[in-house]
Amino acid sequence: MGKIAVVGSINMDVVNRVERHPLPGETVSGLETAYIPGGKGANQAVAAARAGAQVLMIGAVGQDPFGGPLVEALGKAGVNTAGVLEKEGTSGMAFITVDAHGENNIILSPGANGRLSAEDMEAGLIGAAGGSGGAGLGGVLLQNEIPWETTAAAVRRARTYGAAVYLNPAPARKVEDEVLALVDVLVVNETEAAAISGLEVASREHAEAAAEWLLGRGVGEVIVTLGAAGVVYASKEGERISAPAFRVEAVDTTAAGDTFIGAYAAARDRGASVQEALRWANAAAAIAVTRPGAQSSIPSADEVNRWLENRG
Repeated sequence: MGKIAVVGSINMDVVNRVERHPLPGETVSGLETAYIPGGKGANQAVAAARAGAQVLMIGAVGQDPFGGPLVEALGKAGVNTAGVLEKEGTSGMAFITVDAHGENNIILSPGANGRLSAEDMEAGLIGAAGGSGGAGLGGVLLQNEIPWETTAAAVRRARTYGAAVYLNPAPARKVEDEVLALVDVLVVNETEAAAISGLEVASREHAEAAAEWLLGRGVGEVIVTLGAAGVVYASKEGERISAPAFRVEAVDTTAAGDTFIGAYAAARDRGASVQEALRWANAAAAIAVTRPGAQSSIPSADEVNRWLENRG
């Protein structure tokens, strides 16, 4: 097992619960408001750590009252926070509205995340890799809530260390072919797959076609997450897997994708097969959607194992 470094965002999530999402120009009454540590980078770091991996977070918080609690929450989840910097100004924030069906919409305010530079990333990865040789670094998890220039630089640097590169380009954006060719595992939902490939992704067949397109751009493995419809997996070696999702009553889908990615990376890092890792990650995500919040919803390895045992 190697160390997993996560380069990405750290947010305070301001979660408002409503019966239904408002229409444009409409005001609706909220049911409750909660402040919960989140951010796609931090969520994936917590998911990987709770799944049993050794994880270092590389990111930034602000000098506002949220910075300290955000770093503390990562530490309590077992994440090494030596790579988290303090920047002038505010921490990143996500304003999340969750309806009675567990569906959410999100507004991001990047704050310190938007000031995480390629130089910051470089220093963090050198520490994670145990020096310039990189022998201690097994994988690098990346998203799209920090400057794209920093993320793209991290893809290139991770490859020089021989670390597996996991990229989740969310929020959705076009990714240059030169970057795609350096990605070992690309994890996308329907929206992100469509944004990168330019193809319509409205069905499993569409997802499979988008995965083939992405493999053609040099990606090593593609995972397209389809929510309740499960996931589609394809690799350049020719492996094709369709993994069903577990049926649960969703309370809050926030961080479900992040939970899947962190759990999958941790499972692969400890030697699980692709099939085993997909099932394990699907189970972790299924548990997460039955609970409110982002990091607060992410299960431990013991919880996932017990949950799977109960399902045979």
